[in-house]
Amino acid sequence: MLEIAQLTYRIGGRTLLDAASAFVPAGHRVGLVGRNGSGKSTLLRLILGEIEGDGGDLRVPRDTTVGMLAQEAPGGAATPLDTVLDADRRRAALLAEAETAHDPHRIAEIQAQLVDMAAHAAPARAATILAGLGFDQTAQGQELAGFSGGWRMRVALAAQLFATPDLLLLDEPTNHLDFEAAAWLEGYLKRYPKTLILVSHDRDFLNEVADGILHLEQGKLTFYRGNYDRFQRTRNERLAHVQALAAKREAERKHIQTFIDRFRAKATKARQAQSRIKALARLEPIEIAARDAAVQFHFPDPEELSPPLIVLDRASVGYDGPPVLQRLDLRVDPDDRIALLGANGNGKSTLVRLLAGRLPARSGARVAPSKLRVGYFAQHQIEELYATETAYQHLARLMPTARVDQVRALLGRFGFGQTRADVAVASLSGGEKARLTLALITHDAPHLLVLDEPTNHLDLEAREALVEGLADYGGAVILVTHDRHLVELIADRLWLVADGTVQPFDGDIDDYRRLIAAAPREAPAPARADKPAREKPARPATSISTIRKAARDAEALVAKLTAETQALDRDLADPATYRNGGDRVAKLNRRKAEADRALAAAEARWLALAQQVEDATRAS
Repeated sequence: MLEIAQLTYRIGGRTLLDAASAFVPAGHRVGLVGRNGSGKSTLLRLILGEIEGDGGDLRVPRDTTVGMLAQEAPGGAATPLDTVLDADRRRAALLAEAETAHDPHRIAEIQAQLVDMAAHAAPARAATILAGLGFDQTAQGQELAGFSGGWRMRVALAAQLFATPDLLLLDEPTNHLDFEAAAWLEGYLKRYPKTLILVSHDRDFLNEVADGILHLEQGKLTFYRGNYDRFQRTRNERLAHVQALAAKREAERKHIQTFIDRFRAKATKARQAQSRIKALARLEPIEIAARDAAVQFHFPDPEELSPPLIVLDRASVGYDGPPVLQRLDLRVDPDDRIALLGANGNGKSTLVRLLAGRLPARSGARVAPSKLRVGYFAQHQIEELYATETAYQHLARLMPTARVDQVRALLGRFGFGQTRADVAVASLSGGEKARLTLALITHDAPHLLVLDEPTNHLDLEAREALVEGLADYGGAVILVTHDRHLVELIADRLWLVADGTVQPFDGDIDDYRRLIAAAPREAPAPARADKPAREKPARPATSISTIRKAARDAEALVAKLTAETQALDRDLADPATYRNGGDRVAKLNRRKAEADRALAAAEARWLALAQQVEDATRAS
């Protein structure tokens, strides 16, 4: 389907693609992965033909239709349904011609072609796609101008899905979706009948959708069969094999060099020495691709505050008009890790703004200690960074009494070394801007982190680093995210934002996926419109059995991590480990440090859950 041969592309003195080659088979669903800034979006534009390479070739079969999700949202007086139907240009052209044609033979040809392409079923298919992305029948007939940018981007996505090009290119399609729409899209793309190339930083999404991974690293492309987890295993095995070969080759070179140095001057060994010199010249070293520096997040731990951190007492919150949310009776404690569930437009962002103290309660009360510090992350903050200032200048402004080395040390905890800390924000990647924003909101060691879609600009490695950073963080966390992997690894409580209020959700993320799969979708609210609250029976609080199961799972994780740390200790104590140089030792030490951190976090969670079981048992 797609053949990339020795493709080179340079921009601004930087080589993004360096004689890269790969082949994507027809009918495959391929995840295109690589670090932020590696050139993934550029490669999609090259495939689409929007830009041209500096060398090499990029080939698709003749008459192949290629579609890509537009970067700009559609608008105007057109409806979502009309916009999606117009995406099938051949159908739209035939229908337009049918209205003006007068030749009976041509009219018959047009009708035959419309029948062949099942044009009569197109409106129902378009409506089904829009419904899956959150538009009910009423919303499908409203003007696009009445929707927010995020909802209009859903229409652009629906249009590409409806058009069903032979080669579909999607660049982060879940960024504008809530958990519900992302789950629907996941199922739809698993059944996509043609070829798909998907850029996504959502590990679970790639695992479910992709049957191949195209990895872009240091200008080169490598194709792996299987999903993302299989790619990681295969790549790690490949890297370990190459490293082992390189070590063996280097040992062989040293052995030959030792012989040459010892016998070069001896007449009886001169011929052998010359032979070894030629052999050494033929023995080229095996190059190991340099790995990108690991991204890291180290959130400073706050001093302790007595619980609760926040209490909402019969609170309501909103903007102009009726409240968005009301009857809020919620509590946040210092060790809470809470994820918010619910469709876009239900009020998740409104709730986190209330919890973060950015929006006052309209009735009832929000009660919090005077010393409470909250770190609040929202997407708009990334856009509000000063383009001409550096990361260092941003942070130094918030820390006027700190020494230069203290400011730089804090930036280093978020992956900004000496060089990147002094680069203007305008030249930073989206992921770097997100990391800078996280550094800014946590510089004073907040007691509570409120994170509204923190992963949208982070690549897969950075998302894993965020999971590790949050696991080590000593404060409370409230998450709004469609990243299932992040929710599963960080959250131990779920709140459902729906029907104008918020209730604890009694179940895990898989239970919620089953719930939304069975429930009808609600229409999106027009831009800036507030949804009136509706009555809903309260869900029961988390059951003792659910807490016990979580405690058992935590205990099992502790056992697993304990066994892993013990095995690493044995390896590090074995003299044989140190015979082949320091690479393996360094790797083992890194793994040991990671395992120790994970074990400490798992033990803390297990103890907390055990206490909850004990408290719940006494209360019952």
